[in-house]
Amino acid sequence: MKTAVVGATGMVGRTMMKLLEERNFPVTEIIPAASEKSVGKELMFKGKPVKVVSVMDAVKAKPVFAIFSAGASTSKEWAPVFAKNGIIVIDNSSAWRMDKDVPLVVPEINSHVIKKGVKLIANPNCSTIQMVMALAPLHRKYKIKRIVAATYQSVTGTGVKAVTQMENERKGIKGEMAYAHPIDMNCFPHGGSFQPDTYTTEEQKLIDETRKILEDQSIMVTATVVRIPVVGGHSEAVNVEFEKEYDLQEAISLMSKFPGVVIYDNPAENKYPMPILSHNRDEVFVGRIRRDHSREKCLNLWIVSDNIRKGAATNAIQIAEYMVANKLY
Repeated sequence: MKTAVVGATGMVGRTMMKLLEERNFPVTEIIPAASEKSVGKELMFKGKPVKVVSVMDAVKAKPVFAIFSAGASTSKEWAPVFAKNGIIVIDNSSAWRMDKDVPLVVPEINSHVIKKGVKLIANPNCSTIQMVMALAPLHRKYKIKRIVAATYQSVTGTGVKAVTQMENERKGIKGEMAYAHPIDMNCFPHGGSFQPDTYTTEEQKLIDETRKILEDQSIMVTATVVRIPVVGGHSEAVNVEFEKEYDLQEAISLMSKFPGVVIYDNPAENKYPMPILSHNRDEVFVGRIRRDHSREKCLNLWIVSDNIRKGAATNAIQIAEYMVANKLY
């Protein structure tokens, strides 16, 4: 099971390498690939150094899987090249997510959309993954009518440059800025780039991807994305309105039984999900679960998950694991 990781030197790429090892994915040979400036660098895999190769050399190596975390422009250029060579691409960028011919997959929810012979599969946005993990079992039971979401996103979602900016600011060091504003001791309602309607691309992803993954274009979604000065995970305040009336305890039970979701909710003991809790974990944590008294059939949730792991690397590897287990390669 020869496996390439494209974008292996980045924050998500390194985590993918680590998780392939941790989860005992049946790798016979690992092929870390990155941009030309990183070719020749060494990364560790299963206690041994492996050299980073060019993306073209990764194609020539003919792996079974190429797991991408190298940005949309790289994916647009190279994913079709890998696919034409019979290599299965699992892409973590936004490049292919809304392509009608490309499955957009959270394995616990919609792995059934992966068919034998598919060569390109999209990994959803991190904030979408954690939200739909909590909402999927509720949608199946009560049918979601509308979602209002506000996200509180970790600087790790922007990458190493943003983490460095925050750390520099905490130390009083002037350095390169990943954001238009200081992030330490601050937050701002800006994730991605602004569209003509003044929603951001990150907000649009939550709208479009949620509908595609839950396979229901009738769901109304509105979102506000906020960047906050933390690492460890993204947090979301989600208000969901159902078509059917729900029972609160039943809703909690449905979420608690869903694979990968953990109910962490005891306000009397100050027990609720936080990024510090989700850091380096694969679970999606849900708390502050309470009925919305201002509107019928509405529920409030607080959802937290590690955006680098389940929000990116873990989900991608779970897709590959599903394909291996079901002989879809």
